[in-house]
Amino acid sequence: MQRPVAGGEDEGPNWSTEGFGDHTLRQVVRLSTGGTRARIRLSNVYGTGPLRVTAAAAARSAGGAKAWPDTTAALTFGGARSATVPPGAEIASDPVPLSTAPLERLAVTLRFTQATGPATFHRFTTQPAYRASGDHLSDAGSDAFTQSTDALYYLAGVDVAGGNGDGTVVAFGDSLIDGVGATRGADARLPDALAERLAGTGRPLGVVNAGIGGNRLRYDSACSGDKATARFARDVLGRPGVRTVIVHLGANDIRDTPGDPCLRPGGPATAEQVIDAHRQLIRAARARGLKIVGTTVLPMKGALFPVWTPQVEKERDAVNDWIRTSGEYDAVLDADKILADPADGDRPRLSYVYEDGLHPNDAGFQALARGIDPDVLR
Repeated sequence: MQRPVAGGEDEGPNWSTEGFGDHTLRQVVRLSTGGTRARIRLSNVYGTGPLRVTAAAAARSAGGAKAWPDTTAALTFGGARSATVPPGAEIASDPVPLSTAPLERLAVTLRFTQATGPATFHRFTTQPAYRASGDHLSDAGSDAFTQSTDALYYLAGVDVAGGNGDGTVVAFGDSLIDGVGATRGADARLPDALAERLAGTGRPLGVVNAGIGGNRLRYDSACSGDKATARFARDVLGRPGVRTVIVHLGANDIRDTPGDPCLRPGGPATAEQVIDAHRQLIRAARARGLKIVGTTVLPMKGALFPVWTPQVEKERDAVNDWIRTSGEYDAVLDADKILADPADGDRPRLSYVYEDGLHPNDAGFQALARGIDPDVLR
């Protein structure tokens, strides 16, 4: 979850600063594991006043803003159809009987009847959110949902119980985790690819995407979320059933892009500063008895926007060498090695890179998922 902020050129407009009024909001998420019961979690962590939800429902997704007919289940909160989420808080719905399978898509619909104020949200996603005017909570069709944005509002997670899942893995980090570069609507991000791999083993793990594009270890950002060392408790330790966390962070700390408002305040960090922040995450995970997997910083040379300099490369190499060789992480996902061009290890290979020359494409995310031993995550 992030503070409300106006949309930009890269991710397009969003509704976070205006919030919602007499609206119905439908959002589609893909479950990583299945079960017999489900609940949702709603966040008002950045709200300035109470968030009043008139009603909520969950249904099997039929694609886009459609729901499969006769699959809609009303959600309750402490036995009531409506809910009020205090500012700064998150609440969970009551579990509802709902049989779900791994990798199934769920349509979650929220009904508002009064102004919400600015919305706690997630700025970038590859799955659109849909909005309709008035009450369309139970609509199976999509005709009323005439507006959409590529962002996520209030919905902090879906928890599934009663299946054969074996706990939860949290993928925590920046745009590599968030999924920048993945095909829109294709569930092709790294956490998606990892969930598919784990589901194929017959012992699925819940996979939580806790990535925020542009996120940094040491500084908050208006458009890239709270610093990772601050949000780790909420976004990792506070998730149900967590066993393991995968971390990819540091690229946005060491790069120097003075004109980027998302990298202010704070200047480029040294490798030593980045390593010290990683150690804070490792200590917090170990204190909870969690396994923690470090991910080397992806190749950055050749990006079509200015993120690379020889000094940045020097710091990146030092951070990656520490992640690989220090033994402080329980295991390593070597994104640098997996994504690097064999002819120039400072660049990503073209077959694995998105059109911006930096982020992985769908094939790159699949390659990263293959680089993780599923047994390491259990």
